[in-house]
Amino acid sequence: MDTVDLARALFGSSLGFHIIYATIGVGVPLMIIIAEVMYIIKKDKDYALMAKRWTKGFAILLAVAIASGTIVGVLMSLLFPGFMEIVGQVIALPFQIEIFAFLIEAVFMSIYLYAADRLPAWMRLVSIISVAIGAVGSAILITDAHAWMNTPAGFEMTANGEVINVDPWAAFFNPSFFVTATHVAVSAYMTVAFLIGSIAGLRLLRSSISSEERKYHQKSFMIAVYLGAFMSLATAINGHETAQMLHEYNPRKLAAAEGLFETTDYAPLSIGGWTSREKEEVLYAIEIPYALSFLAGDRFDTEVKGLNEYPEELWPPLYVHTLFNVMVGIGSVLIALSLFAIFWRHVLKKDWPGWVLALFVAGGPLALIGIEAGWCFSCIGRQPYTIVNVLKTADAATKANNVGVLFVLFISLYVVLLFVTVFVMSFYFKRNPVQKELEQRGV
Repeated sequence: MDTVDLARALFGSSLGFHIIYATIGVGVPLMIIIAEVMYIIKKDKDYALMAKRWTKGFAILLAVAIASGTIVGVLMSLLFPGFMEIVGQVIALPFQIEIFAFLIEAVFMSIYLYAADRLPAWMRLVSIISVAIGAVGSAILITDAHAWMNTPAGFEMTANGEVINVDPWAAFFNPSFFVTATHVAVSAYMTVAFLIGSIAGLRLLRSSISSEERKYHQKSFMIAVYLGAFMSLATAINGHETAQMLHEYNPRKLAAAEGLFETTDYAPLSIGGWTSREKEEVLYAIEIPYALSFLAGDRFDTEVKGLNEYPEELWPPLYVHTLFNVMVGIGSVLIALSLFAIFWRHVLKKDWPGWVLALFVAGGPLALIGIEAGWCFSCIGRQPYTIVNVLKTADAATKANNVGVLFVLFISLYVVLLFVTVFVMSFYFKRNPVQKELEQRGV
């Protein structure tokens, strides 16, 4: 691998590791808010216990999220100095504001974590809402740089590469900011809902748990089902808006996502299969007539540009079609699963059978895979550019020859951090099982 490929591989691996913790860090505070609200409304101490236990897990994950996020920031500077030179002049504003979002999250997390037992319910709720605002604000502000890379705005560049006429607010509110910010938030909430549902479903499948613990997990599972259904639908709606944004600002990426080579109106949506460069089509795909045109422009006759409109050296890698399908496919499965669970419980009036619980156990890992596939599609689909139509990745990457050593060191670090996280989480919750805490509070 050359230096550019190694730099991309190292940064991509680092971001892929961090995004797991960052996603959970955005989503868990909302789950805690729901549990606190349910406790205030119903005076059911099961919900207070949920909030307490989810907070303990959140605190462990947040520590790793902060460390891995710091690594991502450092690696961005080390591996892509050409990119950082432009970023520092144009899109520094969201990074500066993010410091305050993180400060809010950290301060109120400390209050909630260490003083929750001494605070009234409404003050606990205010604290965790502040944590949630700080967490999602931090994620949105950091992701704004990613949105700007896809739809750069707020500056001009001279022929000799000098950045001029910088407008920080125009860069901040670039054309894809709102679509990207919404997607980051709702997909994180969806993922954490299915993770909680996965854990609750796994416990409910055990026949050895007490009736008190079963009721506790059923309440947790119910929250996960409803939030998962709402957020997965919101993610799908936002995905439609994203397709329209790509159609307008990055049609190369949309064409690669669907393996479309020729500019077409009434363009079909290709599901599954893989893109053949030689045959210029998606092999073994299921095609939905006119659907791509409708996604792109809300009309079946919308003209969608194909890859052949552009020089081949500017095409994204054709395997982004597979990444796109994994992302959309998993999202569709999770929508169907959550809606079916609601239908089974509230229309058929039946308890969830074991096979529905087992499907939800798989839902958590699937949601994480969908998040990873989505980020890979978004970043790889931008290639060969780091900043679309402005800066190519080859020009942004470092020329240093020690990236291979860094790759081995950091991948080793991530493996260690992953095992440490699993060990600490497992150790804590085995020492403090639900049944023990239920008994301690006098159930």
